[in-house]
Amino acid sequence: MEKVYSICGMCTVRCPIEVHVEGGEVVHIEGSHPGGLNGSLCPRGGAGVALLNDSERPQQPLIRIGERGEGRWRQASWNEALSHVADKLMDVINRHGNRSVLFSDRGGPFPDLHKAFVKGLGSPNYCNHDASCARNVQHSAKSVMGLGRKGVSYDLKNAKHVVTQTRNIFEAINVSEVKNLTQALNSGCKLTVIDVRTTLTAAKAHNFFMVKPGSDYAFNLAVINTLIQKDLYDIDFVKKHFKDFDALVSFVQPYTAEWAGGECGIEPAKLVAFCKQLAEAAPQVIWHPGWNTARFKDSFYVSRTAYIINGLLGSLGAKGGLAITNKAKDCGKKGLKALADLFPKPEEKRADGVGWRYKHFDGGPGLLHLAFKAIETEDPYPVKAYIAYRHDPLMAMPDPDALRKVFDKLDLLISITFSWSDTAWYSDVVLPLSTYLERESIIAHKGGVKPKFFLRQRAVPPRYRSMAEWEIFTKLAKLMNMGPLAKFDSIEDIWKYQLEDTGLTISDFKEKGQVGLTDKPIYRDMDKFKWGSPSGKLEVISEVLEKAKLPSLKPYEPPQPPPDGQFRITFGRCALHTQGHTVNNPLLNEAMPINPIWINSLPAAHLGIKDGDQVEVSGNGYKAVSKAYVTDMVHPDCIFMLHGFGHKLPVESRAYGKGVADHELMKGGLDIWDPAGGAIALQEHFVSVKKAQ
Repeated sequence: MEKVYSICGMCTVRCPIEVHVEGGEVVHIEGSHPGGLNGSLCPRGGAGVALLNDSERPQQPLIRIGERGEGRWRQASWNEALSHVADKLMDVINRHGNRSVLFSDRGGPFPDLHKAFVKGLGSPNYCNHDASCARNVQHSAKSVMGLGRKGVSYDLKNAKHVVTQTRNIFEAINVSEVKNLTQALNSGCKLTVIDVRTTLTAAKAHNFFMVKPGSDYAFNLAVINTLIQKDLYDIDFVKKHFKDFDALVSFVQPYTAEWAGGECGIEPAKLVAFCKQLAEAAPQVIWHPGWNTARFKDSFYVSRTAYIINGLLGSLGAKGGLAITNKAKDCGKKGLKALADLFPKPEEKRADGVGWRYKHFDGGPGLLHLAFKAIETEDPYPVKAYIAYRHDPLMAMPDPDALRKVFDKLDLLISITFSWSDTAWYSDVVLPLSTYLERESIIAHKGGVKPKFFLRQRAVPPRYRSMAEWEIFTKLAKLMNMGPLAKFDSIEDIWKYQLEDTGLTISDFKEKGQVGLTDKPIYRDMDKFKWGSPSGKLEVISEVLEKAKLPSLKPYEPPQPPPDGQFRITFGRCALHTQGHTVNNPLLNEAMPINPIWINSLPAAHLGIKDGDQVEVSGNGYKAVSKAYVTDMVHPDCIFMLHGFGHKLPVESRAYGKGVADHELMKGGLDIWDPAGGAIALQEHFVSVKKAQ
């Protein structure tokens, strides 16, 4: 029996794992003991073996011979497929310029190689999926702290009160966070959940507020009002760190607990009691600003007020709060050499307008929906080639029919993927990526109070004719004469380059798969800490937002009520699936083959729907059938469903035709986005529900 330390790839968390291999076969996967998981793993991580052995995943390079989406392909060797891709990319670049290539991925800890490849192409257009996930959180964090959302870390293990709002921590699982929060709860930490339904996290909470969908901002404004009016905030911390506190005091005066009771549908006295609990636990409080916040038109301000509340309680930078994230330099160590630094930054402006048209947005991964708009309009220039790496925007983004029309304007669409997806099915070339159990990845850095370097190692040779991403990109670099990136012939060459200045070698990773950069947690002296904002303070009034003519403190606007007889779409995650790419997994599909429709008991009775009935969900010309889950545990204004179902590809026999595809119900959704936070608003859509005939 061989034990391989690696990194899970079943979701974007990337938990450290131990892979047990016998006779060239993976027989068991568990959470890494040296990585702090002590064997614990979520169901998705345990189902990695099923992904590895799945005969329905892409098995060899494919080149389209029919119309896009028709599913007619010819098999190709890797040499032919990569040469075909290189020639097509060069043709697009020769006709439209280097800037005409767009690349997107799922994000996570390994994008340095992808950024290097895009910069090697000479394109500024690297994006990830964050426009449909956490971009509002990123921009709200920068607008208050001058740090990105990962500039602070959730010190759950030492917290005394944790608040989750648009963060379902016990179902959208980060195993380390679950373990740390569980440990804290066992030590007396309180948990408060604010949501439109009773999640598993809510079931473990000391306080649960079922709020009207779209009213979270009202709830937060009332909390700020209560903390200030009842002197429950950290006066010394505010004096040292806040800019424009008086503007906040004035702004929140109308937003009382009594007012929020009517807006949110909650008990005002319970909100006040909750605020007193926060003050008692401060500064060891974590009000989570959210994970997937691409929900409502004001979700940016929900996250922004969450950071402000953390500041009022003195928890920003505190042990047991949102501690400042450390990097290698904060531990007196050298960081990894960035592969992206092999190439100069492209001088051309981004197609999505980030950094020039929209100067208040963080340039990093940009905003993918605006890059798609550039494909459609050719403003500011034509974008004619698109590479989707482990990314399925046709399911992750709203209104896939509209997005296919955008893709029809491309000369080249490439999908690099280890599972079939709608985007892969619509592509011109499919390059089969080895699963995470079959491939190595570049060394990555994880920040926190105890930062570390870690890597993914190959547990078994690739099944079928798949290839690791480092092989795909370095081979393309050679074919396209991409200088510095073309010099790497092996993953060991890449690792050696990354470690050049660190004093480490790859042998230092053999025993644990990771190298810690400090023995003890590092907490900053907040009396000496300077924030990254223009003022060096926590900015109630953001200079960046105000220059963009956007309000730092936006007056509350009630959410649009559902039209008569309709419901607002809400969706989320569960422990068994990661968006759409696990729904066809043999083990996970067996455990959860469809997404039941949560509907409140009162409207269900009015519609004659009983628990377990087949129901039809319809809107914008799309309709699908699933099973009703009739319950009091969801707000009557909405229905809830898990995202990622309703697959239509014949190559996915297990998932085919099962459940409801929420994104199909969001016509026009690509144009509904927040100008302050940048993310699209996926829960500003309404549907009809009836008992299926």
